[in-house]
Amino acid sequence: MGVYLSTPKTEKFSEDGENGRVRFGLSSMQGWRATMEDAHAAYPDLDSNTSFFGVYDGHGGKVVAKFCAKFLHQQVLKSESYAAGDIVTSVKKAFFRMDEMMRGQRGWRELAVLGDKINKFTGMIEGLIWSPRGADANERVDEWAFEEGPHSDFSGPTCGSTACVAIIRNNQLLVANAGDSRCVISKRGQACNLSRDHKPDLEAEKERIIKAGGFIHAGRVNGSLNLARAIGDMEFKQNKFLPAEKQIVTANPDINVVELCDDDDFIVLACDGIWDCMSSQQLVDFIHDHLKSENKLSAVCERVLERCLAPSTLTGEGCDNMTMILVQFKKPICPSSQVEDESSPSSKPSIPEKTPEDNSLSGPEKIEAM
Repeated sequence: MGVYLSTPKTEKFSEDGENGRVRFGLSSMQGWRATMEDAHAAYPDLDSNTSFFGVYDGHGGKVVAKFCAKFLHQQVLKSESYAAGDIVTSVKKAFFRMDEMMRGQRGWRELAVLGDKINKFTGMIEGLIWSPRGADANERVDEWAFEEGPHSDFSGPTCGSTACVAIIRNNQLLVANAGDSRCVISKRGQACNLSRDHKPDLEAEKERIIKAGGFIHAGRVNGSLNLARAIGDMEFKQNKFLPAEKQIVTANPDINVVELCDDDDFIVLACDGIWDCMSSQQLVDFIHDHLKSENKLSAVCERVLERCLAPSTLTGEGCDNMTMILVQFKKPICPSSQVEDESSPSSKPSIPEKTPEDNSLSGPEKIEAM
């Protein structure tokens, strides 16, 4: 089987949900690709005051995207930084933690389960037979125990995944991104990018890649990967003299924190299968137009996927896996003073103000200008 199918798989996985703060819809479709390598996470109630949404676009395989969809939000929630009120730090640590957790025997076993690697002789999922114990559903993820086994020296997967997540807490929105999936906000119909596509030819990415011993050829890292940041891809993270954020390819996310207001209509998180076919403003316009006649948000997402699907594989665009999450804010959005009055700092962490050390982006206006 080649990269593309003879006919596209147009069946869609769609979902809708809401709470007192937001309503969301999502849809994903395999399309022309031979396999589905996208994954997503949608938790409108990550805790009593926080919503979490994420899109993960795998490359070279599906397992890293599925691993992130299963574990990344858990790591954010269980972080000591999150409990202390520092959501920016908890998110940054969660991105790096994915790479750490995918190493060793335990990491290999989890990836094997997510990849459904069935041993043709035993009929069992590879890895489970070697594990000293099975996975405990009640086990704390932050107590990721080392396991002895034939894959104890596993350095992590050679495939990888982008990660673009949005966390909504009261009237604040945090967007963290590594890779070329994208988050866009509509402000009274005007599209503003809240994330940056991490391509190797960006000056900051190019500088890091070369300093770490890599090179760029034909727009690809070491002539292979067309992304400069990703979770997984361990072959590009082997320099033992450099920290994780300075490796050839890094999981270090750009983090952008914005204050929501009544001008904000919705946010969209989508993989590059969407952005290859529509600009940020084109997608926002398309959504606004369809919201006039369609109340179900997942149905709007489905229309986008259908709009982007190519009629054939001749052009390349519109032939990728496609995943999109649409999150609509319920009005009115509480002003900051009201949020502070209603929230107890000891029990409800807030998103702190950014500092230069956060490696954060300063807002949609700056990103749009890049």
